[in-house]
Amino acid sequence: MQKSKDKTISFTVINDLNYDRRMHRICSSLVEDGYQIELIGRELKSSKPLQKQIFKQTRLKCFVNKGPFFYVEYNIRLFFYLLFHSKNVFGAVDLDTILPNYLVSKVLGRPLVYDAHEYFTEVIEVQNRPKVKAIWQKIEKFCLKQPIQAYTVSGAYAKLYKDFYGIDFQVIKNVPLKLEFDKEYKFETFTFVYVGAVNAGRGLEECLQAIEGLNAHLRICGDGDVLEELKNNLSETQKYQVHFTGYLTPIELEKEIRKCHVGLLILKEESLSYKFSLANKFFDYVHAEVPQITIDFPEYERLNKDFEVALLTDIRIENIRNAMIELMNDNDKYSYLQNQTRLAKEKWNWQEEEKDLKNFYRQLL
Repeated sequence: MQKSKDKTISFTVINDLNYDRRMHRICSSLVEDGYQIELIGRELKSSKPLQKQIFKQTRLKCFVNKGPFFYVEYNIRLFFYLLFHSKNVFGAVDLDTILPNYLVSKVLGRPLVYDAHEYFTEVIEVQNRPKVKAIWQKIEKFCLKQPIQAYTVSGAYAKLYKDFYGIDFQVIKNVPLKLEFDKEYKFETFTFVYVGAVNAGRGLEECLQAIEGLNAHLRICGDGDVLEELKNNLSETQKYQVHFTGYLTPIELEKEIRKCHVGLLILKEESLSYKFSLANKFFDYVHAEVPQITIDFPEYERLNKDFEVALLTDIRIENIRNAMIELMNDNDKYSYLQNQTRLAKEKWNWQEEEKDLKNFYRQLL
């Protein structure tokens, strides 16, 4: 499809772009639909060269890269960049980039789209810091005014935004492309895998305690605030069982998951954002045809009724451990869940979900 000069969209995130599989999918789908897309993020000292994509990528450098002054600097830089590199639609991905998008869209009189990947003011990192939370809530209240176009990743998040702000959020789930792949060999030892941010509240401490002493390994794929703490607190047994891969490229991550036996998705009910989440990893495990042990929160319970791809559990260590043992020992149960993933990926895939995304933007441009 021929691109139009009037069909330009910028998306802004706060990461370094290389590992943002969700935005890669969104931007690529829109390019295929005839839009000119620019994805804007930030460059860190540790950032690797940008991977080639079919859309434009820009990374902004900051002098400060953590703490409140980082957010101030990045948002100021983002404001001026957007002002002088304007597009027909400004897309703010999550609350930490919405303010400059909102202001520039008002100055230029152009549409603002809010893409809420999470309920930002209720994530643990914000919720447990009252002053920080108050600031973000003021920004949210200031920017989330009618008219605004918005979408989010789960029906539960959409209901929260509707209840708080009266705004209708469309649901566009973050699901992978349905791809055919050669069967990966599995690790010789039964292996659990965790994918995502290594942050507080992700149930990693509980999973580490649950696996201790089992004839199994755990691979943690990601990085985050509590990574070093987890490494330093491993017991001698856990040091043998646990491997930290760090960040992996999307292709590397897909292969890594397929080599493992069971995925882990455990969260503490410490925030509304967690309780009503629909994490990327839920669908990553499904598309790798890997059964999973998943927290019994509303969205996962609802999806698991359609296709039983997971053993649901609460956060208690003994229940996580029992679920691990069941999948290690019960071959029939394991095979049933694995077959359910194959059925589920025929419905939960990006080829289906991108239809709603494209229709959303066709109404704007």
